Amino acid sequence: MRKAIVIGAGVAGIASAIRMAVKGYNVGVFESNSYAGGKLSEINLESFRFDAGPSLFTMPQYVDELFTLAGKNPKDYFEYEKLEEICRYFYEDGLKLTAFADATKFGEELAKNTNSNSAEIDNFLKKSKTIYDITHKVFLERTLHKVKSYLHWDTLKSVFRFGKIDAFRTQNKANESFFKDKRIVQLFNRYATYNGSNPYQAPATLNVIPHFEYHFGAFLPKKGMYSITLALVKLAEDLGVKFHFNQKVEAINYHNKKIKGILVGGEHIAADVVISNLDVWFTYKNLLKDLPPPKKLLNQERSSSALIFYWGIKNIHPELNLHNILFAANYEAEFDTIWKEKSIPHDPTIYINITSKHIESDAPEGCENWFVMINVPADSGQNWDQLIKDARQHIIAKINRILEKAITEDIICEEILDPRSIEFKTGSYQGSLYGNSSNNQFAAFLRHPNFISKISGLYFCGGSVHPGGGIPLALLSAKIIDNEIG
Repeated sequence: MRKAIVIGAGVAGIASAIRMAVKGYNVGVFESNSYAGGKLSEINLESFRFDAGPSLFTMPQYVDELFTLAGKNPKDYFEYEKLEEICRYFYEDGLKLTAFADATKFGEELAKNTNSNSAEIDNFLKKSKTIYDITHKVFLERTLHKVKSYLHWDTLKSVFRFGKIDAFRTQNKANESFFKDKRIVQLFNRYATYNGSNPYQAPATLNVIPHFEYHFGAFLPKKGMYSITLALVKLAEDLGVKFHFNQKVEAINYHNKKIKGILVGGEHIAADVVISNLDVWFTYKNLLKDLPPPKKLLNQERSSSALIFYWGIKNIHPELNLHNILFAANYEAEFDTIWKEKSIPHDPTIYINITSKHIESDAPEGCENWFVMINVPADSGQNWDQLIKDARQHIIAKINRILEKAITEDIICEEILDPRSIEFKTGSYQGSLYGNSSNNQFAAFLRHPNFISKISGLYFCGGSVHPGGGIPLALLSAKIIDNEIG
């Protein structure tokens, strides 16, 4: 039986293992941590449970597809619910908005509370759909690095419509043309952060992202985001995949441009196919030491990182829901501080995720589990201890100011995740969450491909390679490899 080895048990690695098992391969997954999931893991702190990383679930069909591919019913493994509210937004001027999943209802909310209206939302979402229709098969579901990808009729149609994906102006410039109210411009600029980019530099092509939420919907697994990992691991094991935890791969072995296997604990383990879910930067640096790395690809600007406080909070806050954003007063200045000064702004935009709003067991009765995150630069040697200390004070002051409450005494317990620990725990170079940034119009073409021509049988999946970061794109990287192997 042919053998496949997957390095790393992130969501893309698990998806690759499932797809290879369905093909009939004997599959082993080697993970240096004691648990699966990578960023899609969980934290238990006293009586509180937190999803450690991704907190928004979109495009669930890409997860369901793995179960149906294996002849299984997804609902036998996990269930999810569609959200009626996508997010609640809070502004320094006192404006509070609820972004309803129903675009018509959201348009009515804007017309009632802002200088924007339903027609603006409709026009924007039509553009978002157009970008999706043009790009999803070409940029998201196929490799960009082989001629055969461009020989499909739908690809040729997309090439002829390339001008409509809005690649030659920034996301901010585009959004200023769609919305009269600058606060709504800010709201949709936020979507650049979904892949760790800067809306004042990134192309307006990123306006495809709202289509995922407002057309397909935003969801929450009924047992939390980590249940996605647990369900996929269970499916993989049911298909015969073997997981090897606390097993750090030391090298990828190849000879005469053909993969031979991996080195673990000084022992060679043979394989016909090796798929690396490790950040591509570390794959070259640590596992392919004898192979000259593609320096131009690896030296590109990294995406932003995150500073996360996991707070066990006593008391219930009804003004907050599952997803909440407290916006910075000066959004452009915030991104200048992150991207140009490589520091943390004094007035950051704060994201608060509270899964106990839907999953009561995630917090004790009368309490809430707050996942409090701000965008920060990737690690380039900053004094993080001081930055974190200052940021914590600024975050608490901002929450107190906007919610008109004093939450300091409500914090029962705390754990912190910063760019250094993100790199250590997940193997993401410099703690960047999405590999390279998308701060130029050619970013989609500048990601590392899912294969390497120099070594037959070696593939790459996950957020650091094509098509990008986040759960949906990570899963698509596994699908692209599946199609390439044939």
